Amino acid sequence: MTPIERARLAAMPLFAGVEGPTLNEIFAAARIARFGRDAAVFAQEEEAHSFFVLLEGRLRVTRLTPDGQQVVVRFVSAGDLFGIAPAVGRTSYPATATTIVESVVAAWPTAAWPRLLALNPAFAANALQTVGGRLQDAHTRVVELATEPVEQRIAHALLRLAERSGRPGADGVEIDFPLSRQDVAEMTGSTLHTVSRILSAWERDGIVAGGRRRIALRDRETLARIAEGAG
Repeated sequence: MTPIERARLAAMPLFAGVEGPTLNEIFAAARIARFGRDAAVFAQEEEAHSFFVLLEGRLRVTRLTPDGQQVVVRFVSAGDLFGIAPAVGRTSYPATATTIVESVVAAWPTAAWPRLLALNPAFAANALQTVGGRLQDAHTRVVELATEPVEQRIAHALLRLAERSGRPGADGVEIDFPLSRQDVAEMTGSTLHTVSRILSAWERDGIVAGGRRRIALRDRETLARIAEGAG
């Protein structure tokens, strides 16, 4: 691990409050891995050999359902902890993590998870907060899938992505990584045809702007009203 990589890890919220000597021990157990675009970091049901922090890039986490439908579970941003199967009592990965762009990860062997949690209360608390946030996100999405029409689900999904990964651009708030309409369909339990129809209508109305694997929010207020069923 280079000094620059160590500095990036140390600056991430996950390691906030962790003392210097403890950081040194945590980082000494890590290895750095680099992946090209569309590479699998791990696959669903593969033995959970490692857990990870994303240093650079962006990942898509997908799960294949028993009937063969692929669902986008979430997107991983720089600084995120992922692949933490031991935190939920699993010995295999529940989903597949694939790079969207070239990415760099720090990886620790799964066997090191109990040691790192015991090593420092701050790291344990930060990791627990990460797991709790994911469970809350999952609960929110389940409620949306069960109770909301597809337009509302799509609006909610785009607003969440813009909040977490948005940046100002010429067409409004741009989601700062390649995002296809198929991705949106798999996030919202919809079909590519339905998502394309809705996004095309929103483009005509000036609510969003699109392109090849690109989405920007031009009118967040209107999109928020749609998300709440008032559009």
